[in-house]
Amino acid sequence: MDAKTIIVAGTFVGIVLIVVTLFTSFQSGWDNNPGGMGMKTESTINLENGSPALGSESAPITIVEFGDYQCESCYYWFHNTRSTIIDNYIETGKAKLVFVDLPFLGRDSITAAQASYCAEDQGKYWEYHTMLYTFQDGAPDSGWANQDRLNSFAFTLEMNMDEFNDCMDSSKYKIRVKANYNEAVKQGAQSTPTFIIISSDGTTKKFAGAQPYSVFAATIESML
Repeated sequence: MDAKTIIVAGTFVGIVLIVVTLFTSFQSGWDNNPGGMGMKTESTINLENGSPALGSESAPITIVEFGDYQCESCYYWFHNTRSTIIDNYIETGKAKLVFVDLPFLGRDSITAAQASYCAEDQGKYWEYHTMLYTFQDGAPDSGWANQDRLNSFAFTLEMNMDEFNDCMDSSKYKIRVKANYNEAVKQGAQSTPTFIIISSDGTTKKFAGAQPYSVFAATIESML
């Protein structure tokens, strides 16, 4: 094989490798960038077991948060970013928020998630959700979210305690919480919080961590 043939063959191999690389990147559906963000062309997320939507059901943007009530980063995001998103996007009808449990940090994470749905039975899901992130204190399973504390949160919210206790004792929402966990794993959430933003046409963007408001604003504005 002469030198010219070797050069042509090498060039062809190089072109094939580039095409294969580009095709693989396209098929993966995600565009990598330093912020850990990516885009998919369509949404296949099952939200039927998640929280009731916070905001208008007709909002064009859906913010999905995969979280754990014992997660310190979730606590940080809740207290430093969430309220501004609510003011600028949820209250204005541009977005709604759905919380999907990813309770992996300890046994109290699972029971806290179940308690939130027992609170939903009495129309107080988001009040209870707020209570959990307001009083998160200490390491996972340190006792701040044990059964006694979960009961005290319900009592503070003036819930019917007999109904709440019956709900908890029966593990009524064990399967629902497990279904949310499975959905989070299916969506590739490997840490909490992980967020997936869904537009009205099904396009999604995903990122992990307690990202600042600016990341959410830039993402949502690009999808409106």
